[in-house]
Parts: sequence; C-alpha cells; structure tokens
Amino acid sequence: MLQEESDLSLIIAQIVQKLKGSNLYSQLERQAWASLQRPEIKLESLKEDIKEFFKISGWEKKLQNAVYSELSVFPLPSHPAAPPEHLKEPLVYMRKAQGNWEKRILKSLNSMCTELSIPLARKRPVGEQKELLNKWNEMGTDEPDLSLFRPVYAPKDFLEVLINLRNPNYENGDSLSFRTHLGLIQVPLKVKDIPELKECFVELGLNTGQLGIDDSTQVPPELFENEHVRIGQKVLAEQDSAAAQQYIRQGSPTALRAELWALILNISSEPEDVLYYEQLKTNVIQHDLLVDSLIYKDVKLTASNDDYYFVFEDYLYQVLLCFSRDTSVLSHFAYNSASPPKSYIRGKLGLEEYAVFYPPNGVIPFHGFSMYVAPLCFLYHEPSKLYQIFREMYVRFFFRLHSISSHPSGIVSLCLLFETLLQTYLPQLFYHLREIGAQPLRISFKWMVRAFSGYLATDQLLLLWDRILGYNSLEILAVLAAAVFAFRAVNLMEVTSLAAAEAVLADLSTLKVMPLLQIFLFATVT
Repeated sequence: MLQEESDLSLIIAQIVQKLKGSNLYSQLERQAWASLQRPEIKLESLKEDIKEFFKISGWEKKLQNAVYSELSVFPLPSHPAAPPEHLKEPLVYMRKAQGNWEKRILKSLNSMCTELSIPLARKRPVGEQKELLNKWNEMGTDEPDLSLFRPVYAPKDFLEVLINLRNPNYENGDSLSFRTHLGLIQVPLKVKDIPELKECFVELGLNTGQLGIDDSTQVPPELFENEHVRIGQKVLAEQDSAAAQQYIRQGSPTALRAELWALILNISSEPEDVLYYEQLKTNVIQHDLLVDSLIYKDVKLTASNDDYYFVFEDYLYQVLLCFSRDTSVLSHFAYNSASPPKSYIRGKLGLEEYAVFYPPNGVIPFHGFSMYVAPLCFLYHEPSKLYQIFREMYVRFFFRLHSISSHPSGIVSLCLLFETLLQTYLPQLFYHLREIGAQPLRISFKWMVRAFSGYLATDQLLLLWDRILGYNSLEILAVLAAAVFAFRAVNLMEVTSLAAAEAVLADLSTLKVMPLLQIFLFATVT
C-alpha cells in the first residue's frame, strides 16, 4: 500500500513538473490572477473559490485532459533508484540490440552521404528559398532526381534484426519446448492469450454494438448508429478525453472522428500552435537536409502510387518535412528504447560540445514512413492541425513499431503475440506454412510495422485506428494479422510456396476489420 502511494506521488510530481513548462500552465495562471477581480472570490476561501471558478469556466476539464494525456504516454512506475535507461527499456539485451541497430542505420546514412558527396545539412541560397516558398502547396509537381537515393532501411531489414534477437540469460539448450522453435521470434516475453485478449477488448464482444458491423442482430444497425452519434455529440460537448477514449472503443461515426481523435490526443488549435507550425515551415525553407530527399523518395515510392492517398502528396511533404525539424519530438526518447542519432559539426568529429541531433527530431525515416501520415489526411485538411495530430500519434504509438523494446505494444511483442496466436489456435496452418518455407511473420510483418496503412481500405483502417486510440494499445494489430490468416486459412492450406502464400494475402482491401476481429476473438473455440 505504501509502495503504491509513493508510486502515485512520484507520478503526480513528474506530471506537475512536465505541465509547469506547458502553455496550459501559463494560461491557468493568467486565469487565476484575472479571477481575483471577480466578486465571488473571497480572500478567506481563496483556494476553494478559485477551484470552483476553474470548474465553472471549463479550465478544470482542460487540466484533466492534459493530465490524462500525460498518463497515456507515461512509463510504467519503476524503482525510484532505477537509472534513466531503465525507463527507456528495462532489458539490457534489448537496449544493446536497439543500440546496434541504430549504428547500422547511421552507417547507412553516412555512407550514402559519402557516396553522393552530399552534406547532411546546408543552408539554401535565397533564390532556392523563394522558389520553395512559392511552390509550398504544390511540391508534388516537383520531380527532383532521386534515382541515387535509397531508403535507409525497409521493414524486411528490420525483421531480420528481430529474428536474430536472443536473451543471453536464457538457456538455449535442447530442453526448450517444441513450440518455441516454430516461430521466428525467439525471445521470452509475456504476451496475452485469447481469454486475456477477450477481457482486454471486452467492448468488441459479439453482444456489443459496433460501428463497422453491418448486421448486429439485437439492435437494427441504424438504431444503434443514431444513438451512438447522439452519445458522441454529448461526449464532444463535455470535452472529456477519458470519456472520448472509452466511447471510441465501439468505433467513431465518420462525421465526429476528427474531433474525437483530437480530443483524445488533447490537441486544440491554439494560435501559438499555428505559429509553431509556421516556424517549422520557415526552418524547412531555410535549410536543406539529406533526410528531405529520403522523405521525397518515400512519398514517391509509397503514397504517390496508392489509389487512396496519391491526392495527398503535397500534404505529406509539408507534414513530414516539418516533422523532421521539430525538436519537441525529442522528448519522447525519455520513454522510447531508441536514442536520437548524433552528428558533429564539420571538422569537430568526436567532440561532444559540437554534437547535434540529426535529424533535429531524432527520427530517421524508413521505407513506408509516410504511410503513418496518409490516412490522417482524410480527417484533417488544415496543415497545422494535421501536423499536430500526426506528431501526437507518432510519439504515443507509431514509434513503437520501429524500435526494439519489450513493451507490450512494441513491435517485438506484437510479432510474438501474432505467432503465438497462430501457433495456439491454428496449429495445422502454422505448421504447414512453416514446412513450405512461408513463415507467417514474413508476410504479416509489413502490415504491423505500417499499422495496416496502405493495405486496408481507408474506412476500415480508420475503424482499426479508432480502437488503437480507444485502448491506448497496438496489440490489436497483431490480433488482426492473425485474424486475416484465419480468414484465408482454407486457401493457405493449399499453397506450396512462400510466393503462393503471399499471393493469397496480397490484397486486403476488401476485408472488413470488425467482423474479422470479432470472429477471431469471440467465436474461436478456446
């Protein structure tokens, strides 16, 4: 009990410290000073009166949402004496593997720099700055020669690293159970089984109304939808992040989704947020980074060729170029197992006082990175709002899909969860695919790394991302990947090669997310 109380007081102290540096804190301070002029504020009951004023004026709700937002990304409580790297990742071998992976990425980036004789960063000449400013809203029309650039890495390179992960403290003798040898992921992490997943995703049950299901038996769909929209409007009127997160577990009505996601992520378009975005834009116009070419290349290779997303090409450039300059993203490395890469000012190699983070946000884009932004373009048409939503989605969720950690929503755990679900509930299919050299994870990994963006139809993808936000967890990605295999199991049992298995699973654009998840979780005999 004492331990719980000390954990709680530690969390409160850290959140208060974090909020003290925020814009909200200065706004609350100003409001408190202004309220002293009000007749209902009495000196003898000052504290209670100001609290009451905050409650009536809606500022208390804003503070609650800010605290709730901090709690959503807050690392799990650890021992007070634990060093900072334990907050990033408690397992030493995971930290070491992530460090080695980062060295590889940096080496790849530096070798590209050397081969092409291009600096990591340079100031643009004035003429070039003017030209970029003039075509800021139509950068897609620009066709720079990117043939010599290559993505720093692709998901399949990352998968090879995960396959080779081993816990050195774990006995690698012959005594391991047979099941352990079947999958590609060979690290002992605790993942949920179907009964635990049912408990976790209880709102997705067969007897609960869902958006994304056409034939609910108990209640006619249109009746449920009308009622659900009414409740959604009430949640938005209340401006309560926690209520919005609970509500969205049953799916979000299309008309309310943009506002609900912004409420859950605690994003409000204040004038200073627009100004901050404009400052990032200025930075893009003034300086040219090597990662800009990687972003251009990635958008051209992925979103520009996608039937759903090609129209948003200009938005993607704007958001991703600004994202690469945003130093506020660096704060998420406090709870991310990764560390931002460093570069040195020319001629000062190895001198720490001349070290700078590169890119400024600490995130090197990989092949498919732009697909994290593309679906959000359907919801937000104002660039600064779109940017804020993406940045918050990234620092809450997406960073976990390309860093090595033992977190339950980390990519290693998702891969293990996917393989464990298939091995346990579809053993014949798993064994058959393994025997023909078509390990299921080799097919599903790219889906999970991109959070299914670019693979599902957009309406289905947004229904899936509703649940990611609703449960504050990425585990549903692994469940859906297993559900897709279960759905195509009959066809997959007929294939005799990896290429044939990939062909069976090549097109997911016709799949309906919610029926697949419900059947796999709640109609599978366990």
